[in-house]
Amino acid sequence: MIQTSKSFLGEDFLLETDAAATLYHQYAAPLPIIDYHNHLSPRDIADDRAFSTITEAWLEGDHYKWRAMRTAGVQEKYCTGTADPREKFLKWAETVPRTLRNPLYHWTHLELKSYFGIDRPLNPSHANEIYDECNALLSTPAYHVRGLMERMQVQVVCTTDDPCDTLEHHARFKNSGLLLLPTFRPDKVYTFTSVEIWNAYIDNLSQVAHQDIRTLTDLLQSLEKRINFFSGLGCRASDHGLEFLPYSPISQGEAAKLFGQLRSRTALPTEHQLQLRTFLLLRLSEMYCRQGWAQQFHLGALRNNNTRGLRQLGADAGFDSIGDFLQGATMARFFDDLDSRNQLTKTIIYNLNPSDNELFASMVGNFNDGTVPGKMQYGSAWWFLDQKEGIEKQINAISNLGLLSQFVGMVTDSRSFLSFPRHEYFRRILCNLMGSEMERGELPDDVELIGNLVKNVCYFNAKHYFAF
Repeated sequence: MIQTSKSFLGEDFLLETDAAATLYHQYAAPLPIIDYHNHLSPRDIADDRAFSTITEAWLEGDHYKWRAMRTAGVQEKYCTGTADPREKFLKWAETVPRTLRNPLYHWTHLELKSYFGIDRPLNPSHANEIYDECNALLSTPAYHVRGLMERMQVQVVCTTDDPCDTLEHHARFKNSGLLLLPTFRPDKVYTFTSVEIWNAYIDNLSQVAHQDIRTLTDLLQSLEKRINFFSGLGCRASDHGLEFLPYSPISQGEAAKLFGQLRSRTALPTEHQLQLRTFLLLRLSEMYCRQGWAQQFHLGALRNNNTRGLRQLGADAGFDSIGDFLQGATMARFFDDLDSRNQLTKTIIYNLNPSDNELFASMVGNFNDGTVPGKMQYGSAWWFLDQKEGIEKQINAISNLGLLSQFVGMVTDSRSFLSFPRHEYFRRILCNLMGSEMERGELPDDVELIGNLVKNVCYFNAKHYFAF
C-alpha cells in the first residue's frame, strides 16, 4: 500500500497546511449551520419523520445519485423504481467506488462518518453491514429528522415553497433550537409553456388567495396577499429558477392584454412570454422590496433535456444540465430598472455556468449602494458546481472582483436531510484556500484577522443579512 501523508477523511481532510487546520478547527467547525436555501420537506421536519431505511433517507429524490447510477450501468428500477430497498442500496454501494473524483464520493463518506460514525469505505464488501448499522440507528428517535439536524448543529432552515402552499407545517412547527422558515418561489406564475397548466395553476392560486383572478390587477393583488401571508410566518426571501433574467419591458396596459389572452386559453409567442415574465418579475421584486426581503435568482440550468425520461419519471429526475444562455445584458438592465426607482432589494444571483463566474461576480458590484453590507451577492456554487473546484472558483471570483468578507456563505440546495455535511465541505475548502495563502505570505500571518473572516462567511454574514 502506498503511504500517504494524510488519511482519507481524517481530521485534516482537505486542509493542506497548519494554518488551514487552525482556521477550520478553531473558527469554522464550531459554528452552527444556517441553511437559507434548500428543498427539504417542511412536513418531514414538523412530523419529525422517521426513515425506515438508509435507502429511504439517501436515495429518495436524490437525482445526483440517480445520474451516477445510470452512468454506471444500473437499471432504473434500482434508482427510482420499485426494487427492494436493500437491493437499491447495494446497487448504490456498487456505484460509489466508481464515483472517485466526483463530489459524490466525498459527500457519501462525509455523511456516513458525520451521522453514523462509519469510517469504512462504502463498497460491495461492506455494503450489507453498513446498511444494517445505519438502519439500526435510524430506528431510534435520535436519528429521526430533527435528531439528524441537531447532530449537524443546524440552526436555521429555509425551505422552498410555492405561493399556493398553505405553509401549515411551518405554522405548527415549534422548536426552540431550530428556526423553520418558508421561501417564496413563484416560478409557476410566469411559466407560460402550457396554457392549460398555467391556467389551472392560476385557478388554484385564486382559491388559495380567496380572490377571483380574471385580470392582471387581480393576479398582482393575489400575489401580494400571498407574500404578506408568507411574511407573517417569518419568510425572509424569495427564490426564482430561470434560464436567464429577462428584460423586455412593457406597460401595464400591454401586460394586461397578454394576461387576458392567456386567461382565454390563447398561447403567447416567445417574445410576448418574455415581456409578460419581465413585467411580473419586476412587480414581484417591488413587492419584495417593500417587505425588506432578499430575492434569489438561480440562473443557467437547461432543464428536462431527456423527453423520454421526463415522460416516464417527471421533472427533477436527473435529466438537467448546464445551459449556455446569455446572462449579462438583460440582467444589468433588469437590476438597473429597479435600482433607478429605488426598488432593488437585497439580491443573490447564483450561476450555473462556470464560464460566467466573473460576469456574475462583477455584476453585483454595479448595484451595491452602501445601504446594506453585501446587499448584492454572488451566491454560492450550486448544483453542477458545488464540488471542490467549483467552490474554489466561485470563492476566487468573489475575492478577485468583490469582497469575500461580505459573502453570505454556503447552502445545501438539497432535498436530503443527510446533506448538511456540505457545509463542512465548503468550510474546509474555504479554510484551505485562506490558510494556504497565509503560509505562502500572500495573506497576513494573523489568525484572528483571517479567522474572523472565516466565521463571518460561514455563519455571521448570513445571520445578519437575513436578520435571523
